[in-house]
Amino acid sequence: MLTRRHIRVKVMQCIYAITHSKDESLEQQEDFLVSSIENMYALYLLILSLLIEIHGHARSQVALSSKKYLANSSDLYADKEKFLNNQLLQQLAGNKLLKAQFEKRKLKNWYLNDEYVKLLYKEIVESDRYHTYMLSAVTSYEEDRTLLIDLYREVIAPNEKIYDYFEDNQLTWLDDLPIVNTFFLKHLKKANENRPESFFLPNLLKDDEDMVFARELLTKTLSNNTNLEKEIEGKTPNWDKDRIADIDGILLKMGICELLNFPTIPEKVTINEFLEIAKEYSTPKSSTFINGILDKLVKEYRANGKLNKTGRGLL
Repeated sequence: MLTRRHIRVKVMQCIYAITHSKDESLEQQEDFLVSSIENMYALYLLILSLLIEIHGHARSQVALSSKKYLANSSDLYADKEKFLNNQLLQQLAGNKLLKAQFEKRKLKNWYLNDEYVKLLYKEIVESDRYHTYMLSAVTSYEEDRTLLIDLYREVIAPNEKIYDYFEDNQLTWLDDLPIVNTFFLKHLKKANENRPESFFLPNLLKDDEDMVFARELLTKTLSNNTNLEKEIEGKTPNWDKDRIADIDGILLKMGICELLNFPTIPEKVTINEFLEIAKEYSTPKSSTFINGILDKLVKEYRANGKLNKTGRGLL
C-alpha cells in the first residue's frame, strides 16, 4: 500500500511535527512515526466502511420508499434496487474479514456520526452519475465497479464536510488523505467478482524492511541534526537556516542522511525522490534549490570517498 516515497513523506511529517513541538524523546518520536503510518491503514478501512454504511442506509431508504403512497424520484427507475444489488457494494458489505477488522479497531465512526452517511447518500442519489446508472439496463460487475469509482471520485472525496471530519479526527489524516484516496481508487479498479475477501485488506507495507527503513531514516536524521546542518551550510554561501523553508531544511537533511547512511539506495533514487516530495509539499523553487545542493554533495562525497554505495542499479 505504501511506497518508499510515502514512507519518506511520513518521516518528513514526523520530523516537522517534532521540530515544532520541541519533543526531545527519541522513543516518543519513533512511536509517533509508527502510529502515523498505522493510522493511514485505519483511514483506508474507514473509507471502505463508509461505502458499506452508505449501502446499508440505501437499503433502509428503499424499504421505506416502498411503503409510501406518494411518488418519489425512485419511481423513475424500473429496478429500484439496482444500487442495492451493486455487486461490488455487496462484496464489501458481506466481507467477514473486513467486518472483523472494523470490530478489532473499533471503527464505529459512521455509526456514531450517521449524519455524514445520510448527507452523502442524498448527494449520490441526486447526482447525474447515479441517475444514469439507475436508468441503464446493463447489469455487470464492471458497470457496478465503475459506478462506485465515479461516485467516490465525484461525490464522496470532494465533499467538504467529510474532508473537515477527517481533518478534525486525526492529526495526520489530512496529509494522508490524497495518498490513501489514490491507492483506494487504484485498488478498486483491480477488484473483480473472484477476488478473495483478503483482497480488500492489502498489506500496509511491502515487507518489514520498509518499517526498518522508516525508523532508521527518522532516528539517523534527528540524531545527526547538527552535522547535517553543517553539510548544508557548506553548500549555501548565504546560509541562514531561519530563512530556508522548514520543509526544505528537513528534506535536505533527510536526503543527505540517506546518501550517507543507506548504501543500497542509489544516489539518483534519493535525489529524485526528495525532488518529487519538494514539488508537492514545499515552494515552487524548492526542488531546484534542493537539487542543486544534493548534486554538489554527491560529487563531493564521490571525490572524498564518503559515498559508499553497494548493490545493483547504482551510478
